[in-house]
Amino acid sequence: MRGVALRAGFIGLGNQGKPIAANLVPAGFETTVHDLAPAPVAELVAAGAKAAASPRELAERCDVIGICVPADAHVRAVVLGEHGVLAGAAPGAVIAIHSTILPETALELERAATPHGVGVLDACVTGGAARAKQKQLTFLVGGDAQALEKARPYLEVSAVKVIHAGALGNGARLKLCLNLITYIQWAAAYESFALAQATGLPQALLEEAGHANGQLTPLMTAFLALHKAPQEARESEGMQALLRGYRDVAEKDLACALELARGAGLALPVGGLVSQLMAQIYGVREDGGR
Repeated sequence: MRGVALRAGFIGLGNQGKPIAANLVPAGFETTVHDLAPAPVAELVAAGAKAAASPRELAERCDVIGICVPADAHVRAVVLGEHGVLAGAAPGAVIAIHSTILPETALELERAATPHGVGVLDACVTGGAARAKQKQLTFLVGGDAQALEKARPYLEVSAVKVIHAGALGNGARLKLCLNLITYIQWAAAYESFALAQATGLPQALLEEAGHANGQLTPLMTAFLALHKAPQEARESEGMQALLRGYRDVAEKDLACALELARGAGLALPVGGLVSQLMAQIYGVREDGGR
């Protein structure tokens, strides 16, 4: 199998990262994983991966290192810290950043990595945990074509498509633009559903008409499923914890999109408004907020 000789590492075994990492051992990769939480590490070790006590130790064993941690500051800490990836990576290694980050963060990390002979890709991922398990993700990759070719076998294990977006930073730009579309769609679906509900229009009728003319996309329909759950279920602490997590990710991603737009001298008034409404759009209880 193509890519078997590559040693793969993965840092960040959360909702999105764990299923990506879980695809590597069955595909024949010698795999090392690291996370601050012991449970997902133990789960993947039981499936054949090896554990590393730090990003540095992981990097010492790996040719391609995937990183899927929450935000820019976490990515910097993982890569640049005293026991970070660059402290252990050998020349020729490639770092693939799957987190949704600002383009400037990817460029900052490249400047730090280049003296070590280490490549950096902003290999942003879209598709979610379910599609990761099904190996149906799309990777939006910015960076050097040679580094991408080295990492491609690792990426293709979980991908239905790998898009080379061009120069480093373009993967992040592309992901932020797509996320902006997604969250504005969520707002449109939520308000349409709320209007139908308030005026006595059956949701099934709205969905039938929306699907017939293409206005309701499959992603919007999947989002609306959250609001179709019984009120008791939506207000349960377990569901509220899940929704708060979705809200936090959405607010972080939209903040990045707005920052990117400000740097380009562009106003995003709709995106700015939606960023303030994500708790309402997801149905997060006020007493369960921050």
